[in-house]
Amino acid sequence: MTIYDYSAKTLMGEEKPLKDYEGKPVLIVNTASECGFTPQFKGLQELYDEFNEQGLEILGFPCNQFNNQDPGSDEAISEFCQRNYGVTFQMFGKVDVKGDEAHPLFQYLTKEAPGMLTKQIKWNFTKFLVNKHGKVIERFAPQTKPENIRDNIVEEINS
Repeated sequence: MTIYDYSAKTLMGEEKPLKDYEGKPVLIVNTASECGFTPQFKGLQELYDEFNEQGLEILGFPCNQFNNQDPGSDEAISEFCQRNYGVTFQMFGKVDVKGDEAHPLFQYLTKEAPGMLTKQIKWNFTKFLVNKHGKVIERFAPQTKPENIRDNIVEEINS
């Protein structure tokens, strides 16, 4: 299996197959609008601006499972991301990323790249780097700033 076996609804409500990203490195992030890590949207957008022309895709998945830190509607989340961080990378509709109701993509990601103490995602802004073949190659903790993933992205782009 790969991420290409999944699809998800965008913030605009359209079903988007992840197969659309085949052949590109992808950074998948569970996001939140009211979290201490929310300013990472700026760094994610900077990575996207720098590397999108070389193939990088960033996929943001809002989640409200951690301290109710993304309670807004998909429309409100979209507006927030645009207004505050100029987000142009693909944002998806709100999903669960842990537990029995976790989106199948996140069930796959956490199986392929379990965390240090638990497989489950422990907080917002957990990041998964996926190679050009749709396989998870690395998981990054929420406190890992996007700029600290830059070398990993460059390596994957050049592979």
